[in-house]
Amino acid sequence: MSATRSPKVSERVAPKAADPQPTKKKGDDDDGPDFATLFRAWIESHRASLLDSLRRLGKQPIGSFFTCMVMAVALSLPMGLSLLLSNVERLGGSWQRAAQISLYLQLEASPAEGEALRAQIKGMPGVADAEYVGRDQALEEFQQQSGLGDALKELPENPLPGVVLVTPKEVDKPTLEALRQKLSDLPKVQQAQLDLVWVERLAAILKLGDRFVFGLTVLLVSALLLVIGNTIRLHIENRRTEIEVIKLVGGTDSYVRRPFLYMGALYGFGAGILSWGVLAFGLDWLNDAVVGLAGLYGSDFALAGVPVADGLSLLLGAVLLGYIGAWIAVARHLRELAPK
Repeated sequence: MSATRSPKVSERVAPKAADPQPTKKKGDDDDGPDFATLFRAWIESHRASLLDSLRRLGKQPIGSFFTCMVMAVALSLPMGLSLLLSNVERLGGSWQRAAQISLYLQLEASPAEGEALRAQIKGMPGVADAEYVGRDQALEEFQQQSGLGDALKELPENPLPGVVLVTPKEVDKPTLEALRQKLSDLPKVQQAQLDLVWVERLAAILKLGDRFVFGLTVLLVSALLLVIGNTIRLHIENRRTEIEVIKLVGGTDSYVRRPFLYMGALYGFGAGILSWGVLAFGLDWLNDAVVGLAGLYGSDFALAGVPVADGLSLLLGAVLLGYIGAWIAVARHLRELAPK
């Protein structure tokens, strides 16, 4: 027998003791990417989608411009009418001025008594302002407005009484009537006159205008959603094969949807800028005729431009409309492009 002893079977097949693994430190556990990495990836994904949308819109500048222009016209109509209504209301003075109460004083009331009455009325509740117009001033204004200056000069004495013009705080028919009745009982007041018919007519006209603008806004917003939805649908159809491949390799709906949402928002942004420019140009162009017409009536009235707050609201609303229209279109057509 050989002097060399062969190893036992158990020794040959038994596994050797594993080498000791290095101990991991507590902070070395790999739980996936941290928040900063995920956030940078999210930002990069959105940046790539935005640049892709800009690039695709830039490839079709004429079509993109006309789409934005159609949307801008639809946005400009209700906004322009709303601005015109605001200017018409400003031309009328205000609601309070339209409901002014005229207190005709007795002929024997002196200017001092008229001023004292004005101060008393101005301190009353429900009164915003009070102005005293003396007899001589009233006659002078009547001569200028009536064109009967020479005839009025032949009168032996001034037939017009002093007037206190009262501007109420609230424009409400029962409140105005109660205030008129209260003012008519004051001393030295011969008559208190309030043209409630004019107030009601003005309220009806402005209410009709507001409702018309609201209805027109609803119709045009619906049309805008259809326009942007149809435009995004065409973009989706042009990229049908690309979308199907992306979804086959595991692309999520949000990844596919994101470029089209940016595209809708960009359409809205362009439409908002164009609409703001159209309104500013239109009001400036119309203002020349309005100033000339107002000058014939001895007024310095002029149309106000587009306020910055209204312009920013218009821009934000256009972006939101573009985004919402794109979302509706994409949500509908992504279901049709699901891989079979």
